[in-house]
Amino acid sequence: MDPDTAMFLQINDLARATGWLHPLVVAYASYGVAVFAVLMLAGWWIARRRASVAAMAAALWAPVGVLLAVGVNQPIVGLVGEPRPYTLYPDMLVLAQHSLDPSFPSDHAVMAGSVTAGVWLVSRRLGLASTLAAVVMAFSRVYIAAHYPHDVLAGLLLGAAVSIVGYLLARGMLTRLITVLETSVARPLLTCAPPVPVQPAVNHSMVR
Repeated sequence: MDPDTAMFLQINDLARATGWLHPLVVAYASYGVAVFAVLMLAGWWIARRRASVAAMAAALWAPVGVLLAVGVNQPIVGLVGEPRPYTLYPDMLVLAQHSLDPSFPSDHAVMAGSVTAGVWLVSRRLGLASTLAAVVMAFSRVYIAAHYPHDVLAGLLLGAAVSIVGYLLARGMLTRLITVLETSVARPLLTCAPPVPVQPAVNHSMVR
């Protein structure tokens, strides 16, 4: 038995022995995406209070990076076509809702990895919180028997890679866009800093 399958079965044995944990883990595995939405919102708020164009560029990129990462993942999932664990091991404990979608890489892990990379670019403290949330999400998806460990590990790495590479490519454009928008009615959404007062032009012909 390969190490990945062995780890999966060990986690499934843990799930059998921790019935008291099932409601919490199932809830987080299914609806924990809301935690990552809150983390991205917190990243935007921190960047706004910091009044940093670079931080705001990273904060605005985070949700775009998630959409891009999940979009990149879809053809990979279809190409690999790995069956879900419960289709190969019918005697295991399954807490996940059965799905016909392939297993590798995990969409949930891709999302978690992408958000984590995005908010790290805004705040280290927020990045640490997101890292913990992402690890718990990855574990929970294996715990409920929706994925193998390598599915979630690949998802975390893919999501983070797409987010970081995409940000590096889009950073210049985002920075210029935010600089322009800070002179518009959208300024309060981008920064807490007061607008720089415009100095009146001096008519030198009137100066004696």
